[in-house]
Parts: sequence; C-alpha cells; structure tokens
Amino acid sequence: MNILIAPDSFKGSLSALRVSNAMERGIAKVDKSAHVIKIPLGDGGEGTIENFLHSMKGSKCFVRVTDPLKRPIDAYYGISGDRKTAIIEVAAASGLTTLKKEELRPDLATSYGTGELIVDALNKGIRSFILCLGGSATNDGGTGILKALGFRFFKENDEELMDGGLSLKELSYISKEAVDNRIYESTFIAACDVDNPLTGRKGASSVFGPQKGASPSMVKELNQALERYQDVILEQLGVDVSVLQGGGAAGGIAAGLYAFLDAALLPGIELVMNGSGVTTILNEKKVDFILTGEGKLDSQTASGKVISGLCRLAKKNGIPIVALAGEVSLEEEIQEKMGLTSAFSIGNKPMTALDSMRDAESLIENKTMQIVRFYKKIKS
Repeated sequence: MNILIAPDSFKGSLSALRVSNAMERGIAKVDKSAHVIKIPLGDGGEGTIENFLHSMKGSKCFVRVTDPLKRPIDAYYGISGDRKTAIIEVAAASGLTTLKKEELRPDLATSYGTGELIVDALNKGIRSFILCLGGSATNDGGTGILKALGFRFFKENDEELMDGGLSLKELSYISKEAVDNRIYESTFIAACDVDNPLTGRKGASSVFGPQKGASPSMVKELNQALERYQDVILEQLGVDVSVLQGGGAAGGIAAGLYAFLDAALLPGIELVMNGSGVTTILNEKKVDFILTGEGKLDSQTASGKVISGLCRLAKKNGIPIVALAGEVSLEEEIQEKMGLTSAFSIGNKPMTALDSMRDAESLIENKTMQIVRFYKKIKS
C-alpha cells in the first residue's frame, strides 16, 4: 500500500504533525510494509511554518524583533533546507497572540516586526519569501513592514507618519529613497485566504477591525485611513488596490505587499500544497489512497480548507480520500460533491468534545487502524 497522510491540525488539540504521526503509527500496527508519505498541511494561517519546514526539510531561525506596539519580542521564521526560501508568518511578530486582550490597538499597531524578519532573511542571502497572512493584530496596510524595508510615509508638511493604521488618514506621499534595493532582487508570495477588499463594508477595518479591538467609531476612522492609503498608492504607483481581491487580508498587509513588493496573492491551501509537493504526488498518482483530517468537518470545510483542496486533486486523479475529525457534521451530499470518499469521527463511544480533544492522539491512531484493516480486506 502507498498512503499519503496529509491532515490539517485538530485545532485546540493537536498540530498537523502530531496528527500525522498518530496516523502513521496506526498504519504501522496493521501493515509495517506500507509505504507512507507523511506531509502535514495547513491553509496558510498560523502554524503553517511547521508544516512547510517538515516537507522542505527546513529549520527555524529565531530573531529579536518588535511586537505590534514596538516592544521587544522573540519571534522566528522558517528557512527551507536549500537555504533559498524564507517562510514568515505575520502572526509570529505582528499577531493577535502577541498582545493581551486589553492591549489590542489597531489604530496604533504596526507590522514593523514582520518587516524585521524579512530584513534578517535578506541579510542571510535569501531572496524568495512566502508570507502567511493569518492572525494579524494590525490594520496598517503593511506600512510597518514597508518601513522596515526603507519606505517612508509622510504628511503634507513633510513630517513622517506615526506607526499604526489611523495615521494613514494624514498620508500625503511616499518616499522610496531609502528602500533596501535587495527587495527588487526578491520574489514575494502571500498566502491569502480571504477575498475581502482593502476598504468598504467588507474591507479590512469593517470585517476584521472589531476582533482586533476597534470600536465602531474607530472602524470608521480606520476605513477612512485605508481609503487615503489606497488613493495615494494609485496616485504615486499607478496601482489600484481598491479592486484587489483579498487586499484586506491581515489588516491590508496583502494590499501593501502587492503594491510595493509585487507580491503574488495565492490561496493558502494552493500555496501549501504546491510548496509541500502534494500536488505533484497526486497528479502523478503515486499513492493508493489519502488519509486526511481536521478538528471539525463542517460547512467551512468545503470553502478553502485543507480537505477541500485535497479532495479537488483526489477527485481529478481518481484517488480515494478518507477524512478523520473530532466531529463530523458535513452533509453526505456535500462530501460527495467535494469528492470526499468517506469521513469518520474519531470517537469510539459517546463522549464530550473535551474528552475527544484530550484523547485525540490515541483515538486517531485506533481509527486509522480500522480504516487500513478494511482497505486491506477489500483489496485482498
């Protein structure tokens, strides 16, 4: 048997790698001769570095940078095994989890620390960047990142803008005189799993601002600030980010990366699957079936999550795919439409969600054993 193990994390319980390891143990207990390809996945949000580094045989690089309120913080990014690509999560230095709830200030928060991670990688000779945009605490349109790379943002009186999203209301012009020229030798790809525009009713401030601590009045002001930002970008760079699908991702960081660094915005799952080699493996039909999973299989699964991406490729190539989950509430009709062969809850008896999360590792291992036994039986 040739089996691809490619799960997402079971959020709040197990990382994708630990899920993969449990599945691998389950397979080995039934068939030690099975050939297993183990590639833990993610959708481009937090935790994606771990999965990339596993598949790229890379390593972590720890750096002292600044958090969204410009205080020192220890963060890290990933470097691929060939030392050519840096994988950076915005959440590592500029994320919601770096601040306490009462510290959330999207009007002041800056993405500067993420820019410092990019600079550190540039100093190591890296010129290829993958940025994962999930979980930011900022609403600054990526100007913090850009400041770290030498871009300067000015008011009409030639005074530099303060950090944060709100100051962009006073933006008059942008200077490139001090820009780090190494960025022009570099390529940037951003994992972008939302289609929200930069501004407006469905924009960065309106949709994501409240979860970052913005009051209704602040949301309105932040939106106005980003409107000014996109107007100046159009005037100076000739790039219309107002129509950019996904430009509102990570408080507008997606729009800033696109306009100033010519970054390509790709769906996170597509980026992860291509980068990890899963796409090639499935297109070349190197496996007999796929074993995947996530914490909860529900209506969101079908919209851009790991399992939906795998199902699309599995269906195209005629490869069976089985998913395990702590909870399965996705209708059979949708599963079939996705191309999901079967889905199973990992529970072995009536149990609470808390019990399932606590015992997830052993439950996944045991359920995998049952699936592999059945597969061997019908194939024999």
